[in-house]
Amino acid sequence: MAEPVVRVPDAKVALSTASVYPESTATAFEIAARLGYDGVEVMVWTDPVSQDVEALRRLSDHYGMPVLAIHAPCLLITQRVWSTDPWTKLQRARAAAEKLGASTVVVHPPFRWQRQYAREFVQGVWRMADETDVRFAVENMYPWRYRDREMLAYAPDWDVTKEDYRHFTVDLSHTATSRVDTLAMVDRMGDRLSHVHLADGNGSAKDEHLVPGRGGQPCAELLERLATSGFGGHVVIEVNTRRAMSNAEREADLAEALAFTRLHLASAARAPGAGTIPGAPAAGTTPGASAARTASGDADRPDRPRQMRRPDPVRRAHHPDPSREAPRQ
Repeated sequence: MAEPVVRVPDAKVALSTASVYPESTATAFEIAARLGYDGVEVMVWTDPVSQDVEALRRLSDHYGMPVLAIHAPCLLITQRVWSTDPWTKLQRARAAAEKLGASTVVVHPPFRWQRQYAREFVQGVWRMADETDVRFAVENMYPWRYRDREMLAYAPDWDVTKEDYRHFTVDLSHTATSRVDTLAMVDRMGDRLSHVHLADGNGSAKDEHLVPGRGGQPCAELLERLATSGFGGHVVIEVNTRRAMSNAEREADLAEALAFTRLHLASAARAPGAGTIPGAPAAGTTPGASAARTASGDADRPDRPRQMRRPDPVRRAHHPDPSREAPRQ
């Protein structure tokens, strides 16, 4: 009997360093390596290591984890990181990406109070994109809500598909918070979608960043669509684990997110009638840590001992949460 045929999609699955908060950037590299991610996306924020290109290079070399993307410091808590000038921030993000071999810089649209930056943003991003092979992928955001009030915090708009950008990042926690049709937004992005922040949400006013499969977003459907369309960008797990009660619980969440992603990228790429993917969870089950071992090639070693933590080549630090954008509701 012929073996099931599976076409492995080109998309790499990366871990956002923001996903390990309150642990450090260095810890994100360690966890990504141990769980079998393809690389990391570095969230540049108040952790000094995230701002230091040479420290990031050492971490990448030490753990064998390539830096696939740089998230420019666009958050409220990073307004003084890498300068107070937003264009300088983007220039430094591009330089970091070029030095580290990352293909993408993720950038948010400006805050509305950054009036001059907002007026020049669309044209400025195009100008910068013409100067490098690094892709500036502009990320969809959301309106800030408090009770029955809604504040439009971003300009030109939180819905980035209303503007002409060369590359887009779609964030599924943000589509949940903005309460839009995710797949319709992806359709509007078309072949300019080059980067995905995979997370889940239930439409709360808070930006939830749940583990994929734990909310109401079409995470599985999007992954299957990406696989069948030949998507060659990166899928980045950007989830909130700050409420994890232990390091083991945090890693279990990140292993589940990786397994979910690999499962649905591969399942859509199967040849018709090929049957189930060897080692995949049964239908209706939640892919957890055992599925993560399957996805990373360790399914035949269920008793594989947990690897000992290696010393980080840079010092760890704890800092304010980089995932929170809007004020607490």
